[in-house]
Amino acid sequence: MKIKTMAVLLLVLLLCAGSSIAQDLLSPSVDIIAELEKLKHMDGRIQKLEETLTKVLSENEALKTEVRDSQNKLETVQKESEALKTLVQDSQNKLESLQKENEGKKVAFSAGLLASGTGKIGPIGDTKTLEYKKVFSNVGNAYDSNTGIFTAPVKGVYYFRFYGHCHDGTTMAISLLKNGQSQCSVHAWKPASNGNASNGVVLTLEIGDKINTVLWRNTWVYDDPASYTSFSGFLIFPL
Repeated sequence: MKIKTMAVLLLVLLLCAGSSIAQDLLSPSVDIIAELEKLKHMDGRIQKLEETLTKVLSENEALKTEVRDSQNKLETVQKESEALKTLVQDSQNKLESLQKENEGKKVAFSAGLLASGTGKIGPIGDTKTLEYKKVFSNVGNAYDSNTGIFTAPVKGVYYFRFYGHCHDGTTMAISLLKNGQSQCSVHAWKPASNGNASNGVVLTLEIGDKINTVLWRNTWVYDDPASYTSFSGFLIFPL
């Protein structure tokens, strides 16, 4: 807008100057040589004005180019910023996924038979699932103290161990079951003094497989605050 205004002003000045010179030339007392000198000087000023105007126009074009370049750079930076945000979000999602996956692979529990006090379970006329109430640890919450059953949360290789205790003159027998099928057992038949037995096994489990121990019929098991009778297990590695 400023450049257009300057051009109009220059044109007006030239027209005015030309009109004044024409009137002077028609005057009978005009000094032709002096007037020609004035025209020469005026031509010089006009040329300078034209040069100035050309320079302004050139600078304006350079400024437009610079503005366009700046806009292009800004758009490039904005695109790179959006790409970076997407990359960061993807990385965060992957990290959260890995954290959840790792949390699911942390499985371990250990529990004593009685929550407190001293007592025995059995003898009874049928097998009985032992419910270990004193939970020492239950990482992954795969063991249920209300039922005495461990449910595999992930496919993998697990290790389980259990202990049983009985007094003299009594019989104790406990088996570890996988989905209702016996895997290994302990047995103490009427020891002369206190009897203890333990066993352990490594099992490959699918998600949802169930592990528990059962007391045989017509036998009994003893426990006290020392937790002589216990049940433990943990995930060795996932598959």
